[in-house]
Amino acid sequence: MQSSKSFRLDDFIAGWIGGASSVVVGHPLDTVKTRLQAGKGYKNTLHCILSIYRKEMVTGFFKGMSFPLASITVYNSVVFGFFSNVQRLISKYRYGDGRHPCGMLDLTVASMLTGLVSVGLGAPVDLVKIRLQMQTQTVLAENLHLAGNVPNSTNISLRAMDIPSQRLYRGPIHCISSILQTEGIQGLYRGAGAMILRDVPGYMLYFIPYAIFCGLLTPDTSSSPHPFSIWLAGGLAGSISWVTATPADVVKSRMQADAQLQRKYKGILHCISHSYKTEGAQVFFRGASVNAIRGFPMSSTMFLTYELSLQFFRSL
Repeated sequence: MQSSKSFRLDDFIAGWIGGASSVVVGHPLDTVKTRLQAGKGYKNTLHCILSIYRKEMVTGFFKGMSFPLASITVYNSVVFGFFSNVQRLISKYRYGDGRHPCGMLDLTVASMLTGLVSVGLGAPVDLVKIRLQMQTQTVLAENLHLAGNVPNSTNISLRAMDIPSQRLYRGPIHCISSILQTEGIQGLYRGAGAMILRDVPGYMLYFIPYAIFCGLLTPDTSSSPHPFSIWLAGGLAGSISWVTATPADVVKSRMQADAQLQRKYKGILHCISHSYKTEGAQVFFRGASVNAIRGFPMSSTMFLTYELSLQFFRSL
């Protein structure tokens, strides 16, 4: 597993396993968060949850999950593998030993670099996930033609008629190819600027609180943190990170949900000013409660699975 003193492959594998488990746990609330931030017609979080359930049943909460399950596992593998290896490189450079505990400045630098690197892989993943989540239902042209020729008393829902049928995505691959055809490679990175604003400080407020909470919950520095300590520290760190990242996350979600045929925002600043003028300052905290709730189980699962996987690999 270990290819050199400072570089370890098992961090990437453990990150992959942790990523898969966190996606399954967090995707339903991630769908709710995306609908609240980028969609319209929802009064609050509970109304959004009930609306999705009534219109799309339980499967609506897992819409677009196949792509994150395949891609976010790789994404988390890169994030955790990169962060851990950068920590060791910094320790080796500063203290002459890769196993030397990192100080707060070291953790800050490693976290910010991780946030920056994560956008390269994470922006297209998030974009496709959001485009798939924003599809309320599939509407075929013949269904719309039929619906337009029946009496008003007929119970045929017209709630998705405003979505052009030719723009609906059949799945992740079709979504990627459609974006590439209509918007080019830059289309896959729409919202990447807002994602940098979210993830660079976001990962600082993810890894640093985790290290602090783990330290507080494990007074004996010579022993490994208890699984419950890892679970609690990871969950608290995730909630803190996601709540503070919500304003940038709102802008990112809106930019990425903004399809080319109905493009509303010219850029990040236009998205911020337009959202503020039309919906007020509170719009930037839309989905904050969902982020706080969702952040805890996702991050606690991520860190716990990651740490336990590492322990298993290193005991082999």
